[in-house]
Amino acid sequence: MVVRRVLALALTLSLPVAALATDAPARHDVSVLHCARLLDTAAGKMLGETTVIVDAGRIKELHAGSVDIAPYKDAAARAGGSFQYVDLPDATCLPGLIDSHTHLTFETSPTGYADQFHWNTADYAIRSTVYARRTLLAGFTTVRNLADGNNESIALRNAINAGIVPGPRIFTAGKAIGTTGGHADPTDGYRMDLAGDPGPKDGIINSPQDAWKAVRQHYKDGADLIKIMPSGGVLDESASADNPQMTLDEIKAIVAAAHDYGFTVAAHAHGAEAIRRAIIGGVDSIEHGTFMNAEDMKLMKEHGTWYVPTIIAGKYVEQMAATPGYYPPQVARKAKEVGPIIQATAGRAYKAGVKIAFGTDAAVYPHGQNAKEFEYMVQAGMPPMFVLQAATTHAAELLHKQDQLGRIAVGRGADVIAVPGNPLDDITIMQHVSFVMKDGVIYKEAGKATLQ
Repeated sequence: MVVRRVLALALTLSLPVAALATDAPARHDVSVLHCARLLDTAAGKMLGETTVIVDAGRIKELHAGSVDIAPYKDAAARAGGSFQYVDLPDATCLPGLIDSHTHLTFETSPTGYADQFHWNTADYAIRSTVYARRTLLAGFTTVRNLADGNNESIALRNAINAGIVPGPRIFTAGKAIGTTGGHADPTDGYRMDLAGDPGPKDGIINSPQDAWKAVRQHYKDGADLIKIMPSGGVLDESASADNPQMTLDEIKAIVAAAHDYGFTVAAHAHGAEAIRRAIIGGVDSIEHGTFMNAEDMKLMKEHGTWYVPTIIAGKYVEQMAATPGYYPPQVARKAKEVGPIIQATAGRAYKAGVKIAFGTDAAVYPHGQNAKEFEYMVQAGMPPMFVLQAATTHAAELLHKQDQLGRIAVGRGADVIAVPGNPLDDITIMQHVSFVMKDGVIYKEAGKATLQ
């Protein structure tokens, strides 16, 4: 891809201190992006040659075809501002992508189960800045972060918002909420003198009353949403990946408290009974949904519950379970049970008409490979346009940010990415994002990061 930039007309001497501290790329006052194609995610149409005018980080104009850039260049110069032109003659421009299920504060590793006894919270937090950068450069300008260990993702979100470190826009759940010995219990597998008895402040509940306290603690901590664990999971050191681990009353209490505080609720759930309880309990989304049955799918349609499949995570854990010693034996066994099923479940859910948003469970596989999920979704039987909408308009709706994210439209923030070629013809090119703009700032151009 040939990319051509016109140098700024004026030096930008008024960068924020945070930007100077991180060598972050400057946001020019006016940017003109010329795209060979542009995906209209709201209409579900691929448009032809399109020019996007960005002013002060927002999309000011959209024009079919190319435009004379001289008036924009002159206007920026008269105002004492800076200008840039980016030519993307072989590229498709899309809205910044949204991953609805990430864990930016850790990453899969064969030493991960031992590292937790050696690393401090600061170790996870520092590494999270690397994972956030990888995610942004992969074209994901927004993520829903569904759990961490000690609220590191809240600090990461705040640092990104302040311009201290580069990364996607984060909506974070902080710690997950689960039950004693369940998938969210951070002491599963510990010896007795270390395990203790985690409680609501740690995200572990055992009653509706505990549920209210845990949600209120998340509000106090500064979380953006709630993540619950009503079923077993793969990567914890307990026996089951799919058994129900929350009562219906506990789920209803969490949802009632969360909605009082303006939170949505995402439910990690593999097992059919746990999925059923979560839907009836009022959660906003089901994550993974491996053993979802026809009754669950019917309930999801009736309740308007979103589904976030995370196919890549299932495939990755199945692959790594075949590597001796990568996981503890009980984890490897569960990975081999879940991995082969999750993609087919996603395909059935699509055919059943369940609402689907894009999400990957990043950290279960290495960060930055998020776009592999597009390929797996298409293999499951979903059309390319649908999966691109799943990562834009659908995911924005799940976040209740459909008026802000998921579209390239006049008046919205300038989150624009580009890929070489047409993803409707070959969805795998989504794994080769060559241009990334977030809020009017270019972080990647001609396939290379602009960050120092």
